[in-house]
Amino acid sequence: MSEGVEWALHSCVNLAWSGPGRAVSAARLAAWHDLPAAYLNKQLQALARAGIVTSSPGPRGGFRLARPLADISLMDVVAAVEGTDEAFRCAEIRRRGPGGVPAAQPGEPDGTPVPAPPAPAAACAIAHAMTRAELAWRQALAAQDLDGIRRQAEAQAPEAPARLRAWLAAPQPGGSTGGTGTGTGGTHDPAHA
Repeated sequence: MSEGVEWALHSCVNLAWSGPGRAVSAARLAAWHDLPAAYLNKQLQALARAGIVTSSPGPRGGFRLARPLADISLMDVVAAVEGTDEAFRCAEIRRRGPGGVPAAQPGEPDGTPVPAPPAPAAACAIAHAMTRAELAWRQALAAQDLDGIRRQAEAQAPEAPARLRAWLAAPQPGGSTGGTGTGTGGTHDPAHA
């Protein structure tokens, strides 16, 4: 899983903490955690395509949550950023090499065809195990909503939402505040969302 998933998850919680309806630019969200704004913007655009956030252009534009955190699962964010393809793809290597099931041979010198060995009847045991594990992983991610994550983060760092709001409201280089402007950083405790 890419770091973009982590960035997107933190951004969703930070958008919730920023205040209802407040638009926050990708640059400001990135600056809060000292991330590259252009790369975070790609993750935020993926969230927008998935309907998790909305995006509005312009000097007072930025990103907002499109729905409450309780209606966004970890799986929603993972699927938005990473896609929905299966993580494991069986290439059936058990059929290759000297230990595999060889293809049919052209035939005996007299032209009599040589029967091919039987193909494995059952699905690959490794593919089966990996599919079960991935299904369990996806179900666990789908069962966890971001509001639960927000509550846990606030229990660990009760001052985090207020600190973020104050930081967003502070004048930034170039005279902007809030969700506008590029921002160049700010100190924060990395343990906070």
